[in-house]
Amino acid sequence: MRSFWTSFLALVAATIIAAPAQSQEAKLTIMVFQGMQNLPILMGLHKGFFAKRGIALDVKLAPNSDEMRNGLAEGRYQLVHSGIDNSVHLVEHQKVDSIIFMGGDNAFNNLLVQSSINSYDDIRGKAVGVDALDTAYAFQLYAMLKQKGLNKGDYTMRSVGSSARRLQTLLADKTMVASMLNPPFSFIAIRDGGMKDWGPAVRALGPYQGTGGYILRSWAAANSDVLVRYIQAYVEGLRYALDPKNRDESVKLLIDNIKLPPDIAAQAYDVEAHPTEGLARDGRFDLEGFNTVLKLRAEWAGSSLATPQKYYDLSYYQKALAGL
Repeated sequence: MRSFWTSFLALVAATIIAAPAQSQEAKLTIMVFQGMQNLPILMGLHKGFFAKRGIALDVKLAPNSDEMRNGLAEGRYQLVHSGIDNSVHLVEHQKVDSIIFMGGDNAFNNLLVQSSINSYDDIRGKAVGVDALDTAYAFQLYAMLKQKGLNKGDYTMRSVGSSARRLQTLLADKTMVASMLNPPFSFIAIRDGGMKDWGPAVRALGPYQGTGGYILRSWAAANSDVLVRYIQAYVEGLRYALDPKNRDESVKLLIDNIKLPPDIAAQAYDVEAHPTEGLARDGRFDLEGFNTVLKLRAEWAGSSLATPQKYYDLSYYQKALAGL
């Protein structure tokens, strides 16, 4: 993780040095989880798309969802990209007026189990790993296990943190027998840990709005021009990264910034670039997938939720695309 952060800082520093003076107009501290889903940001920094639009980024890596949510609520981060269920959690459980402003992906999560696990019943009485117990991909895991006859109480949950941390724990501690993982971590779990892939969450649960951007409503209203310019630079980075002629450049960014072996980086990129199941084109928001997010939260957090429109505001995103 240190090498990833060092590379990210180098990219940011190089962008600031090379950029015109207007890059100092808006300094944003954002938080993301380590992973391939950051490719649009990496490419935006690498190609100077953020600097061109007067955005200087300080990118922080999240250890877990709790720090991500709390940091946004306390103003330490201006915006966040992660599982957008976290934004709903902020609204309903922390009484923070957070809004989702764009989409990103379907989370790419698969259920990974240790090589010693041969059936769902083998998970009974054992530990499964999640980020935080009460959010996003943990709910996906609980729902997939319930479909196979395992209810909460039939297993124990460990709050381990990010995908990178869950991978490290799965590799080091065989008593944690299952977790949701996405590429490249799922690929490494299979290659280095001999783990078994029991299939994608979207196949079991239906469309899912995974990673997306969210922000405090008050900050967005007070800084609408900055947010629009940020979204434009993000989309430019995304478009460039997904252009087939830029595949090698994109794969190299994944190699350099997540310290991946070339074959794993290429596999991860091909998942991201899939025309229908990869990164959402232009970062569009998937309302059907968001309804799945709300359904899971209602079931597993006991939340009484409002209509979906309470939790998102796509006006900034729409303005950004109109200006591209």
